Amino acid sequence: MTGNENQDSKMVQDEAPVVPRTNNEKEQMLNRLKRIEGQVRGLQKMIEEDRYCVDVLVQISAVSAALNKVGYSMMERHARMCVHQAAKQGDGEEYMDELMKVVQQFTKS
Repeated sequence: MTGNENQDSKMVQDEAPVVPRTNNEKEQMLNRLKRIEGQVRGLQKMIEEDRYCVDVLVQISAVSAALNKVGYSMMERHARMCVHQAAKQGDGEEYMDELMKVVQQFTKS
């Protein structure tokens, strides 16, 4: 990453969300990520065991879908909570621009 890319990726609010996550939200997100972590460990074991390529690819697809679901959930929460709150406070345009950059980055893959 060059210096310019680093500056371009700087977000409006790097320190904390505009609307802090509840303990329940954090717990749900962490549980999902832990399940994905387990799936990735399963993939590693499949490779170690030299499992059939198609079986490995199916599991890679499942991990990818699970990560996408977490990402879309996070984007929805950000739009409904952080961007909405920022708009109420007069910072909506800046936060919407930031959200759109993230949506474009997220959908590139």
